[in-house]
Amino acid sequence: MKTDIQTLQAKKAGTVDLSDEIFGLEPRGDLLHRMVTWQLAKRRAGTHKTKGRAEINRTGARFGRQKGGGRARHGSRRVGIFVGGGKAHGPVVRSHATGLPKKVRALALRHALSAKVKANELIILDSSDVKTPKTKDLAGAFSKLGLTNVLVIDGAEVNENFAKAASNLINVDVLPVQGINVYDILRRQNLVLTKAAVEALEARFK
Repeated sequence: MKTDIQTLQAKKAGTVDLSDEIFGLEPRGDLLHRMVTWQLAKRRAGTHKTKGRAEINRTGARFGRQKGGGRARHGSRRVGIFVGGGKAHGPVVRSHATGLPKKVRALALRHALSAKVKANELIILDSSDVKTPKTKDLAGAFSKLGLTNVLVIDGAEVNENFAKAASNLINVDVLPVQGINVYDILRRQNLVLTKAAVEALEARFK
């Protein structure tokens, strides 16, 4: 499919032919949901922990008389019913990561890209090169392009001045093409790809 290429000054800079196998699929919500769930589960630290009964340093000797005390016959202060006792079936340190085949992950990324195309939320940028790392200038350029909530994907390396200028803008993420992922694509309203990023993606899925 033919798509216009724009500059940071919101001017047309030619067209690019996007691959239908990457940008022309019918988006599947189930694939995108599986991928986002996998990403969020994988990045969880899993360091939550409470002490169990065996980890509490308290007496295990019976306290009180066996009979005549008018209360239950407890044999340990470590049990969970006492203040300071161990937590029964509490959380332990573990990994929350789940399995998802590599082919499914690759397909989900193509569906995320296609979803942006179908929603008219994809912009192809000629280049992200800027002369000075001034946030004010970049904010003006984004305003001309109508971008307020955006993920920008550059080539193998992000332009240093562009990255510095964008770092002070809220709701703006900048990533190299190696870092492109479904969650970041979907969490931002618009997706901006440079020509270098498009070429890298097409080479990746070739």
